[in-house]
Amino acid sequence: MQIVRKSSFTANPWKNGGGITHEAIRVPAQGNPFRWRVSVAQIDSAGPFSDFAGYDRKMVLLRGGGVRLTFGGGDPVVLRNVGDLVEFDGAVPTDCELLAGPCTDLNLMVSKTLAGVRVWVQRVDGPYPLNAAHPGVTLVFAIQGSLVLEGARAGTASLEPWDLALISPAEAVAVRLASEQAPPPLVFFATLDDNSP
Repeated sequence: MQIVRKSSFTANPWKNGGGITHEAIRVPAQGNPFRWRVSVAQIDSAGPFSDFAGYDRKMVLLRGGGVRLTFGGGDPVVLRNVGDLVEFDGAVPTDCELLAGPCTDLNLMVSKTLAGVRVWVQRVDGPYPLNAAHPGVTLVFAIQGSLVLEGARAGTASLEPWDLALISPAEAVAVRLASEQAPPPLVFFATLDDNSP
């Protein structure tokens, strides 16, 4: 189990120069192309997203009044509430409109060469065991609230908001509340069939 703290994220300009992203992890750690990447992006103004042909993108609203995304001139998709999730092809021209001021979003970009990618967002209101039989890495990102991860081999680790955990294949880990919280913590999960974080 590897913990990547929000404080260790690295700020980089967007590929198209239109904003700033704070990279949590990239696999491999250096260079391009990467297999997958997790980052937190600031969206301060409307405009186009960078072209990421060859990648599937998973985006979650973390903070702000929401965004309206238009893909290739088609029907828009609105992320209005924290935790709203959208998945789209990084090659499709994407325009972003801010609904009520600047926003921050979580981005998971995964190479199309990786199969078996699954993402979901949910509130954790009690012990939540992760599937130790999954063949690849599992990502746990605390959107809101504090969590505790308990592993049979890896021990115990805490996650504060916007911290990221990477759980190795076949590692039995349960997600628990750090304390009684209202509302319960909101968490982004992803499983990737890639065994080399």
